[in-house]
Amino acid sequence: MAIPWVQELYSYHRWANHRLFDFVAGLGDEIASRDVGKQFSHPTIARMFGHIYGADRLWLSRWKGDAPGPLGGSELPTLAAVRSVWAPFESEQKGFLESLTPAELERVVEYKNADGKAFRVPLAPLLIHVANHATHHRSEIATMVTMISGSPPDTGMASYQIITSGQLKA
Repeated sequence: MAIPWVQELYSYHRWANHRLFDFVAGLGDEIASRDVGKQFSHPTIARMFGHIYGADRLWLSRWKGDAPGPLGGSELPTLAAVRSVWAPFESEQKGFLESLTPAELERVVEYKNADGKAFRVPLAPLLIHVANHATHHRSEIATMVTMISGSPPDTGMASYQIITSGQLKA
């Protein structure tokens, strides 16, 4: 895996998060904080975005060798609360990714899960995991939005490529 590919993956990750977040913000706080049901990982769209943020933060702490606290983000009840912590975090995450070297991709990250079980995994697959994790939850958010108010915008990788290259207007 090459560093430019990882950085492009995270550029897409940020773009997709922002595209869906901004769409939901345009629907208003009532929609974002409406309980859509226990069948979802988190019952509201705002809390789902908070979870994506919290997971990204947890993994960055692990990658940096810090001892992260519990998974945060689900305590953020509104989109404004999520945005207030997510924006500065993205700069930190981007800085980490820009400082990566090829050798670091093979570095083994040691961490414990929420149950205290220890694991050892190379950094490269963990980088992919985090972006993939967010894709799963963006899909849940898209389903929630569709249930409440209609289909949200496409956040797929192909759309990212054609929109960010100027081939199609957002």
